[in-house]
Amino acid sequence: MNTLERTLILKAGYDHGWEVAVNESPEQVVLASALHPVHVRVTAASTGEGWIVNLPFGPLSRELARVEPSTYLEGERFSAASEGDLGHLLAQAARLARTLPDHPCNRYAKAVAKELAAATTSATEVERLVRQRVGQGIYRESLMDYWGGACAVTGIAVPELLRASHAKPWAECMTDSERLNVFNGFLLCAHLDALFDRYLMTFDEEGIAVFSSSITPEVRARLGISGYLRVRWLAPEHFGFLGYHRNIYTKLDK
Repeated sequence: MNTLERTLILKAGYDHGWEVAVNESPEQVVLASALHPVHVRVTAASTGEGWIVNLPFGPLSRELARVEPSTYLEGERFSAASEGDLGHLLAQAARLARTLPDHPCNRYAKAVAKELAAATTSATEVERLVRQRVGQGIYRESLMDYWGGACAVTGIAVPELLRASHAKPWAECMTDSERLNVFNGFLLCAHLDALFDRYLMTFDEEGIAVFSSSITPEVRARLGISGYLRVRWLAPEHFGFLGYHRNIYTKLDK
């Protein structure tokens, strides 16, 4: 890898969410960030044109392959034909890296500790409110990143209309990891969030919306809901949380 190639990689990284380079070698550039724990390894393509981006194998590489299927090669390897393609791929990887467990939980712990240290009282109720406010803010940010700023069902990308919906409610989660898990819910338009939050709508194992008997076709029509609705995608990690939501929905709709 020559100096120009290395410079282009570093610029693409710095411009798209990767502010440091670590463990450099003549054959590769390894990019990292203080905003998430992931490292990416960028090497020159064997053809002599473009680059190969290597990510940690697991949820991140799987999710990036879903978002950018045309760049996916195999395993944890992705291709970028140009500097623009490389920047786009790195930006998508950084966005997803910020959402996947347990990074939101780590951010939450640091943010809560900082706010509580600055608080003028140590009252239990104050701590509870701080934890809930900070946690819900981080959870929303994670869902916005994961779903690309668009409703998980309709694809509407107007932030003011979007809500961060929990499948397993905040108060019923046993750990912060559950509460802040990006797979514990969906980014939904306000009217769908209201239905989902009150167990008047859930999603089956294929992601298709199922409505309570009280939400009749006439009510759905008045809400502007026509045909069937479906989550744009489901990851394997969604199923446990969604199953929890579906069980409560079933009990309430009897």
